[in-house]
Amino acid sequence: MDIAIDHERCMGAGQCVLMAPEVFDQDEHHGLALLRVERPGRDHYPAVREARDACPRSAITLAED
Repeated sequence: MDIAIDHERCMGAGQCVLMAPEVFDQDEHHGLALLRVERPGRDHYPAVREARDACPRSAITLAED
């Protein structure tokens, strides 16, 4: 799974961090989403999908294997 974050769309709501804290973090200065890991293990896929779905600005896109 490849994850992309559109920082033009991200508003820093933090839903991704709440859903998948092993995969997402937030920038300390602007609060925008960051990836902690580029390609998470399969055990994280459900949480990453939930994070994508919870993003209020649809800033997260996934390309699944």
